[in-house]
Amino acid sequence: MNIHEYQAKNLLKSFGVSVNEGVVIEKISDFERKIGTLRSGSYVVKAQVHSGGRGKAGGVKFAKTKADALEHAKNILGMTLVTPQTGPQGKLVQKILVTEAADIAKEYYLSFLIDRGTCKYVYIGSTEGGVEIEKVAEETPDKIAKIFVDPVGGFKAYHAVDMARALKLDDTVVKELISIMKGMYDLFTQKDASLVEINPLIMTKEGHLMAIDAKVGFDGNALYRHPDILELRDLNEEDPNEVQASKFDLSYIKLDGTIGCLVNGAGLAMATMDIVKFYGGGPANFLDVGGSASTEKVTEAFKIILSDPNVKGILVNIFGGIMKCDIIATGIVEASKALGVKVPIVARLDGTNIEQGKRILAESELKIIPASSMKEAAERVVKEASAHGHSSR
Repeated sequence: MNIHEYQAKNLLKSFGVSVNEGVVIEKISDFERKIGTLRSGSYVVKAQVHSGGRGKAGGVKFAKTKADALEHAKNILGMTLVTPQTGPQGKLVQKILVTEAADIAKEYYLSFLIDRGTCKYVYIGSTEGGVEIEKVAEETPDKIAKIFVDPVGGFKAYHAVDMARALKLDDTVVKELISIMKGMYDLFTQKDASLVEINPLIMTKEGHLMAIDAKVGFDGNALYRHPDILELRDLNEEDPNEVQASKFDLSYIKLDGTIGCLVNGAGLAMATMDIVKFYGGGPANFLDVGGSASTEKVTEAFKIILSDPNVKGILVNIFGGIMKCDIIATGIVEASKALGVKVPIVARLDGTNIEQGKRILAESELKIIPASSMKEAAERVVKEASAHGHSSR
């Protein structure tokens, strides 16, 4: 789960990290009242959407005066921000953050996450803050510093000393860096985060370190332990189908292909997407109904798949272990009848109660094309979807 920049900075502040002050505005009518709480005479107005690249898309503006800040706020609030991460559809800006402008002497990058290759935590730092760190890592990897932390021992002050040396920081700010890095570590470990990123971490002209932008993501599987973090979830920033899927405990991620995939098991779902791609198709989604799907769950899964106008065919790929093929078959039939499915469906069922499942599909009088293998299913659904796509134009 991702949160907004202002929420991330508030969390970092609660863990002892120095941040510049700001106010969140959802209505222009609140601008004058809220901005009055800021001390600075110059401001930065930022779109609050779950996406990077906001500045290049016009979602971050510097303002020398309150009047300029108001004008930027009017332009940004309500705009559709299009970045490489949002896709061409963009995201509607429903909140803005107005911060006190900081006197920046130097910008740095600093993040904390898990390095799965070493099974350790890792701080990643760079003297190239404020820009795309992926580009820095690719073009100038020598400007990336990594400081590993053993999960058993946890954060120690020497980790910050090593990072300060890598970033060529003056000894006078090492104590500040210790506080910042410890705050990042505590936030990450205590709240089950998946990423804590400060970009940029700045050196002010007065010689102090401060976080003026931040990104924090959380492990969705651990949110039940953190109701305070769950309250920060902004459903307006998430795909409506993914939100709906979560209500029925379905694992769904929208993709940009034309083949809807309904599968049980994450591994099989990924293999299904791969084989669809191999035979010339494109998966429209990742959808794992899990090992104990009910008829209601399968029906909801079909609804979600069919709500995507790009879907031209559906591949059902079920291996019945805990999940029984007759339950899936019943769900397919009931969903197809209830929803009036117009696109071709190819079903490959195997495992527990396979014969009952095949019989239910055969007796349904629906055009559900059976397949005996993943290869056959993928080839057939790609062919049928292509034909349906041409006929519907």
